Amino acid sequence: MTQRIARCACGSLTATCEGEPLRRSICHCFACQQRTGSAFSWNAVWPDEQVRVEGESRVFERYGEEGHWGRNHFCPTCGNTVFWQIERRPGMTYVAVGCFSEPHFPEPEIGVYSEQAPKWLRFETVAPMHRE
Repeated sequence: MTQRIARCACGSLTATCEGEPLRRSICHCFACQQRTGSAFSWNAVWPDEQVRVEGESRVFERYGEEGHWGRNHFCPTCGNTVFWQIERRPGMTYVAVGCFSEPHFPEPEIGVYSEQAPKWLRFETVAPMHRE
């Protein structure tokens, strides 16, 4: 079985993910743009029972445009968000793909909140999807 380990920048917070992700996506919502400081976030999702977290994390909880919470878990030392859960998908853990430092990670399958993406942004491999 495939095992991938996502790490924060200082290595103190890790998320070990077993098996292949259920979904690989990019998200263009304004909350993800703020969280990453970029035009989108690249995410992979696993069932909670396939993710083992080690190390201390802090949680930043925010509510989206539709009133649902998202809980971002980040390293208190370096500030990297490694994983998160969202109310609309109970039992699932999202992991920031960049934290795997794996150049051959499978490409995203879908894009969400594409209406909030910068107009200059183009993807050839991602099917748009308006909401998660």
